[in-house]
Amino acid sequence: MDASLLVFVEITLNRGAPDVFEQFNTAVQKLDDIQECHLVSGDFDYLLKTRISDMGAYRRLLGDTLLRLPGVNDTRTYVVMEEVKQTNQLVIKTR
Repeated sequence: MDASLLVFVEITLNRGAPDVFEQFNTAVQKLDDIQECHLVSGDFDYLLKTRISDMGAYRRLLGDTLLRLPGVNDTRTYVVMEEVKQTNQLVIKTR
């Protein structure tokens, strides 16, 4: 499968719904298309990372899946134009 399009998605939840964070966490963990999901501080609640084949596939993921997750109130999408640096290396400095 070609998954050359890297996309980050901001998710804002409807905080008025009871247990919305727990429901969202449970639902998003079942999604194979989502590589990473982080609860963050700031103007939105979650930052998701996905790799997808093309914009059509992303539009389907957004409309058919992400917007239907429990409590989702708003999304913002950022398509990566160029990966300037990507590493999994963890540098641990010692004194």
